Amino acid sequence: MSVFSANEWYARLHRTMSLLDEENIKILETMKQYGPRNLQQIARKSKLPYTTVYGRVAKLQSLNALRSYIHPSFSKIGLVRAVVLARPFPGKELLVRDALKVPGYWLRIIRCTGEPNGYYSLHAIPASNQQDFRLYLDQLVTRSVIKDYQLFWLGESYAPLANFEYYDPKERSWRFEWKEWSRAIQSGRGADGKKSSAAGSGFDKKDLIILKELSLDGRVTLAALSKLLGMTLPATKYRFDRLVEEGYVADYVISVLPFVPEVSDLCELRLDFTTESFMKTAEKVLSRTPFVLNITPIIGLHSLTVRIYLPRQEMTNLMTFLSSLAREEVLAGYSYIQLDPATQLTQTFSYKTYADGTGWHYDNREYLQSVASLVSKWSKLEAEQATPPTGPALVVE
Repeated sequence: MSVFSANEWYARLHRTMSLLDEENIKILETMKQYGPRNLQQIARKSKLPYTTVYGRVAKLQSLNALRSYIHPSFSKIGLVRAVVLARPFPGKELLVRDALKVPGYWLRIIRCTGEPNGYYSLHAIPASNQQDFRLYLDQLVTRSVIKDYQLFWLGESYAPLANFEYYDPKERSWRFEWKEWSRAIQSGRGADGKKSSAAGSGFDKKDLIILKELSLDGRVTLAALSKLLGMTLPATKYRFDRLVEEGYVADYVISVLPFVPEVSDLCELRLDFTTESFMKTAEKVLSRTPFVLNITPIIGLHSLTVRIYLPRQEMTNLMTFLSSLAREEVLAGYSYIQLDPATQLTQTFSYKTYADGTGWHYDNREYLQSVASLVSKWSKLEAEQATPPTGPALVVE
């Protein structure tokens, strides 16, 4: 763990907060509303000079302070996302990580503390293979790869931008209006959620590759996509425009950390509401806070998973906020785990397993053979580590 002097600490604090000035905030908010790709449009809509927008975006990206990418509509491309909370046997944490990666449909794997004190993983599974994936996890338990697990299926995500209405650029400080947000959720009035339809008949693997590239970089150029696909620029633009128009691009994510990393925590909340109305209201209210990175409904329940990034000094207030919602019977229950960003592994959806005409490939027999090989290698490693080193015989005279 790095140790900083007081001067280094305040320099880091100043550098992080100085990026959140009024012009950068206006650019970020406009990118979220209109998408990050067309900087000329961003300049026009934000009423800032193009050179200012271009220079500021370039600087934010060079400092790794800004990332932009998309959330594809997983339901439209035939996938459904799942969260797995896997509890490892002590000492076998890395075996669990590798086993979760075997099917290839993982999106994110990260160590977590709290319940289950193991791994949080996010997967995008072919919709027709949901039961097969559960059976795969059951086999990991049967084969003593993992101790136990929790699995729940997710709807489409929304990644709000931090609400800068709670930020004072001059003072470089945030307000956290916990009582205001609590009252708003207790009002219980929510808007209808968005609905997604299945993929159209014209969808193919080239469309998947475009979505994959946008999932890596929301500002990827049409010229780069054309070269990758081996298509003309007009043909690529036609495909891109169709994907946006038909809702395959579910959300543009404008990723910028609003708080100093060294004093902030990344957590995943699960919120179980007593009614659907409370859930929809909470989804709307939480999307307008400064600390929520991602909101996702859990399929079949009045529940949300909420990714948050919060200054450590506000964690007690968060717990008080959730407790008050439970007392008012807004929440039937809640839980949270802390995620370790240093251990996070990420990839895009498993586009290579898709073939035009046959769709997604999923085969538990193939995956379990790989698991058997993993377990065998792990057992050999354990045996080698348990065997004491050999050396010259001890002679007692």
